Amino acid sequence: MTTATATLILPPLCVAKCLFQQPNLPPIIRRKYRTSCRSVKCQAVGQSPESTAAVYQGVYGPWSIEKPDVQEVILYRSGLVTAASSFVIASSAAFLRNSDSGVIDLIGRNLDLLYGLGGCGLGISLYLIHIYVTEIKRALQALWAIGAVGSFAAYAALAHPAGKGLVEYVVENPVAVWFVGPLFAALTGLVFKEGLCYGKLEAAVLTFIIPSLLLGHLTGLMDEGTKLSLLGVWTALFVVFAGRKFTQPIKDDIGDKSVFIFNALPQQEKEALIRKIEQQTSQNLD
Repeated sequence: MTTATATLILPPLCVAKCLFQQPNLPPIIRRKYRTSCRSVKCQAVGQSPESTAAVYQGVYGPWSIEKPDVQEVILYRSGLVTAASSFVIASSAAFLRNSDSGVIDLIGRNLDLLYGLGGCGLGISLYLIHIYVTEIKRALQALWAIGAVGSFAAYAALAHPAGKGLVEYVVENPVAVWFVGPLFAALTGLVFKEGLCYGKLEAAVLTFIIPSLLLGHLTGLMDEGTKLSLLGVWTALFVVFAGRKFTQPIKDDIGDKSVFIFNALPQQEKEALIRKIEQQTSQNLD
């Protein structure tokens, strides 16, 4: 059994020994378990358990939360807040379009800027999101990229020549939804993942609200009142969704880190680890 495989099987104290005694250990394993080793070492010299990093038991072995993990989760959630805030501010122009307020006029002149900020925030979150199935994560990122390129293309080829901003052009010309739609499809995939993983009602409702509004606008089957109502629900739930992310434990957005470490292992070490787990399971059953 290789050292990398051992680090996923052995308890924390043995993992610490492996790390300090094996200088040729793959960098990803050394990095992932560095904090765990420090924690074991500190506890050995008399620190209380509360002062050490918590160790969680994953599918493929123990893991702990490290500083880079916390930073990633904060950036992921900040991206969602940026996307939600930009969307809410931009959407307010639709509800207060008859107002003479200078603030609404300012928002109306900067809708494309808000759209860009929200798109960038979403892109950051999709880059950092933790999804066990890599293909699904890549698909969401691809949708975002297609939507971003489509947005630039729609602005350059359609909106700008017509003397309009991108958002204004899409509102007045429903067919332009084809250009920006993939970006919102990526957002739908993200909220679906959140609703499925954490049982969040607002995320589940957004999974239906977002495509319904876009398709209703594209096909012309919705009147302005219906679209405005759905936009209001979308706005309110997006605020709740983004705000509630900061009430979750950091551990939730990390998921089972042992799975991601396992996925990064060479195929030979994956097979060795699986055989070891199967042997241990068989021994426990006996």
